[in-house]
Amino acid sequence: MADIRFYHLTRTPLESALPKMLEKVLEREQRAVVLSGDEKRLAEIDQALWSYRPDSFLPHGTKRDGLQGEHPIWLTVEPSEIKSADVIFLIHGASTDQLSDIKASLCAILFDGNNNVSVQGARSHWKSLKTADHDLTYWQQTERGGWEKKA
Repeated sequence: MADIRFYHLTRTPLESALPKMLEKVLEREQRAVVLSGDEKRLAEIDQALWSYRPDSFLPHGTKRDGLQGEHPIWLTVEPSEIKSADVIFLIHGASTDQLSDIKASLCAILFDGNNNVSVQGARSHWKSLKTADHDLTYWQQTERGGWEKKA
């Protein structure tokens, strides 16, 4: 069963925080799947990963590109596509009931602390996963943009 962590973004937007987390996944030579609850916003993440740093990009793909198994980072709105990941990122309110059946070592749920709908969605997701007897941790962004474990 995956280690499930909630990441409460308070200082930086998702488009800045997610690439840094994905870099760490690649440093560990792992595969990541980013599951979004919003196809349009996922397309924005796709563009951000190409240009988030002037000297680099994160190698990734989407259904539009094809070749799912060929990319170390896969962006999708299809919950069925998370099974190939070592690390799963749930963004834009995405959720899945498949967490018990996956091989991933980590499931990171990122949510915008400055958006009440996002916060309420994360709380609901927390309650649902807790009821299903998953072990959960909660991480809040610090003033400097790092992470502090709160629960």
